[in-house]
Amino acid sequence: MIWGIPYLLIKLAIVDLSPPVIAWARVTLGTCVLLPIAWRRGALRSLNEHQGALLVFSLVEFVVPFTAIALGERWVSSSVTGILIATVPLSVAMLARAFGLHEPLTPRRIAGLILGFLGVTCLLGLGTVSGLYGWLGVGCMLLSAFGYSLGPLIIQRHLQGLDASGPLAVSLGVSSVLLAGPAWWARPMQAPGSGALLSVLLLGLVCTAVAMLLLFYLVAKAGAGRASLITYVNPAVAAVLGTLLLHEHLGLGGVIGFMLILWGSWLASRRAAGH
Repeated sequence: MIWGIPYLLIKLAIVDLSPPVIAWARVTLGTCVLLPIAWRRGALRSLNEHQGALLVFSLVEFVVPFTAIALGERWVSSSVTGILIATVPLSVAMLARAFGLHEPLTPRRIAGLILGFLGVTCLLGLGTVSGLYGWLGVGCMLLSAFGYSLGPLIIQRHLQGLDASGPLAVSLGVSSVLLAGPAWWARPMQAPGSGALLSVLLLGLVCTAVAMLLLFYLVAKAGAGRASLITYVNPAVAAVLGTLLLHEHLGLGGVIGFMLILWGSWLASRRAAGH
């Protein structure tokens, strides 16, 4: 649920706030929550040797996806957003070897990657998305999904074993600094409504601070590939909320694409016997 509701909240927030402001508010609120916790736990002391990994993690997990998703949701529905983000396990399966995480590319995994690709093709090719801005929105979501796939791999390869509050607090703080300029430039000219403010508050405290602590826990316990399986639930939550609260309509392409992406992700992310 925590990973499935952001798309609805972003859709509500962009009514009054620009994408850079939404992204900056999320990471800044997350920093305010996690930095004191990391400080008290002494989790900031051993991070000097991980500066490069933390900077890259900040960019691919927060700065780029948070901004791109908010921008893309101006043009595509929250339901389609959730489904496209569900391609993350497919990307993780393809990128794992580049991070030294060797799991065999079995026929089952290959079939999963093919099914996932067919799912994206059905989603985008059966009338679910149309127009230049619609396709720009799709591009934003696929860029975000690529970033989200790199994040767990960076955690497993470079940040494993650290107290999660430390790298998270630093990464969110770095993201806040990087986004401060664009957020100031795109600041609202009038006070946003209560719905937008509440949405941003939930995005920062629950969908960023709490969600990322859970992600670190999952990567530590189950590995990057299986931790990314949270995206199985995301599109279902996003589609239900979008349909009930925003009156969005997925259509045939959305339903077929949804099922193929989930099926393909499941096959591509399953561990082989003995692993």
